[in-house]
Amino acid sequence: MTEAPHVSVLLGEVVEALAPKSGETIVDGTFGAGGYSRAFLDAGATVAAFDRDPTARRFAAPLEATGRFRLIEARFSEMGDHFAPGSVDGVALDIGVSSMQIDEAERGFSFMRDGPLDMRMGGDVPSAADIVNTAEQAELARIFYVYGEERESRRVASFLVRRRAERPFERTLDLAEVVEMALGGRRGAKVHPATKVFQALRIAVNEELSELEQGLAAAERILKSGGRLAVVTFHSLEDRIVKAFFAERAGRLPGGSRHAPPVADGPPPTFEMIFKGHRDPSDAEIAANPRARSAKLRAGVRTDAPAWRAAA
Repeated sequence: MTEAPHVSVLLGEVVEALAPKSGETIVDGTFGAGGYSRAFLDAGATVAAFDRDPTARRFAAPLEATGRFRLIEARFSEMGDHFAPGSVDGVALDIGVSSMQIDEAERGFSFMRDGPLDMRMGGDVPSAADIVNTAEQAELARIFYVYGEERESRRVASFLVRRRAERPFERTLDLAEVVEMALGGRRGAKVHPATKVFQALRIAVNEELSELEQGLAAAERILKSGGRLAVVTFHSLEDRIVKAFFAERAGRLPGGSRHAPPVADGPPPTFEMIFKGHRDPSDAEIAANPRARSAKLRAGVRTDAPAWRAAA
């Protein structure tokens, strides 16, 4: 049975921002099921896609038949290892977990489906179960607070440590139930009580925020003058990183006030914004795909200024 084509979030808006053309090279930094890649190929571009999840390979064959597509099984932060500086016309990044990963219970991403407590997108790294069962209580609280913005992070961590002393966590629904107990059972709320804890663990397991920061810097290096970068995020932690990156790289630094001197000029701007602020999904898209409701698109066009040096 052939899998139905995956429709990526904000697909039309991303294609409009990148404006891919025949003869151009576009990097799809987060391949997933190939929704963006397919659209870029339809526009005539040559596409190189990155995905560290080996299961993404099953979506690549139909696109490889075009002769203008290749899938690179690596993190998108490593795109600079595969492309020379200033050699790419566009980069698209769709940050976070894919719908397929959430829907596959055996991957352990979902608190709504029972499966092994894994959450690894790829690679030989500690699983969510490893973190929950071995991290110190204070470290668990930090992960839940920083990566999940869970206000009751210390309470949740305390519950998990007490429970794991009796029996280690191995399954997703087991963890979700204990988190729900810790938070008093917020049943009936629009958001499941375990949402923030699961988000925090997924980010910690896959080092998603540092991956995003490194990926943005890599895109800056490989884009040619006039090349375009489009980034879709799904929660505030990601969006703050992308917003700050574009603000900094577009030269929108604090100008000082009568109480403080102006901030010293930084390097020349490497991006100009394609549109002000961000783009949201339409009401029609959210109705068709509720997971799109929190998505935000930010996009910029590369100037001819040298890429900024990576921070130490």
